Amino acid sequence: MEEVREITFREALNEALQEEMDRDPTVFLMGEDIGIYGGAYGVTRGLYEKYGPERVRDTAISEAAIVGAGVGAALTGMRPVVEIQYVDFMTLAMDQTCNQAAKIRYKVGGKVKVPLVIRTQGGTGRCLGPQHSQSLEAWFIHVPGLKVVMPSTPADAKGLLKSSIRDDNPVLFIEHKMLYGTKGPVPDGEYLIPLGLADVKREGRDVTIVAHSRMVLYALDAAKELEEEGIEAEVVDPRTLAPLDINTIVESVKKTGRVVIVEEGCKTGGVGAEIAAQIVERAFDYLDAPIERVAGADVPIPVSPVLERAAVPSKEKIKAAVKRVLYR
Repeated sequence: MEEVREITFREALNEALQEEMDRDPTVFLMGEDIGIYGGAYGVTRGLYEKYGPERVRDTAISEAAIVGAGVGAALTGMRPVVEIQYVDFMTLAMDQTCNQAAKIRYKVGGKVKVPLVIRTQGGTGRCLGPQHSQSLEAWFIHVPGLKVVMPSTPADAKGLLKSSIRDDNPVLFIEHKMLYGTKGPVPDGEYLIPLGLADVKREGRDVTIVAHSRMVLYALDAAKELEEEGIEAEVVDPRTLAPLDINTIVESVKKTGRVVIVEEGCKTGGVGAEIAAQIVERAFDYLDAPIERVAGADVPIPVSPVLERAAVPSKEKIKAAVKRVLYR
């Protein structure tokens, strides 16, 4: 029986990278300050010392060069894992990510593979302002050929990162900056989670809460308090936004008849809008109330701690939305 330990989200990612580098010599890392410094958030700490500068490569401060080199390496038989320090900086590598990595395999009829993982992080919580705090995952689920993964727990972080590295297609792996220190049980040894498979984080009968990344923790906290009021909320974590496991979400909706979708990104054109549309297409007749969305405000993220909190979802906002779908 596999041993299950309590480790941090950061440690789970580090362990996944080590296991895949040990297993496959074509796996290597590139990014700003990932070597001697150990990464902006400490995820690659110790890997430079273990694997050396050939496999843990510090790069120049050029997101276009980092992802572009990753695409080239992937096309020539390597499995690069490149790091972009903030998802906000993906704007500087949009051509390499969306026009090249995501489309090359299609353009040549599947004759090449692009096993590239782009690790980055997003979200609020550190009051870093509008250029270092965004949640931009909705931009990337619009790009065919690109997979988008957003884990919420240490176990999911490890299992999904290992699967992403083994995938033959480009994967954008977005980590929330406030999850790195969170702890949870993680199986020891070989542990994979298939991409495109959602997880029911909490069973319930009254309402379905769909949330991803850090918002899963908010949803679980809200569900725990709602239970004290006699409301049983089911929490579904998509884990992979592209491909999206809409079937698991729909099955939950068929059971509960009510839905609240939570995301930290801006509400307009967000991930929640896509999930809501697909629920309506597949399960409209099962809905007993309009779908509620709890999302980030359509504003640049403020630096002020008070204003930052006001601009994004909270446990209280989720609870209020649940009560609206139940009692309107």
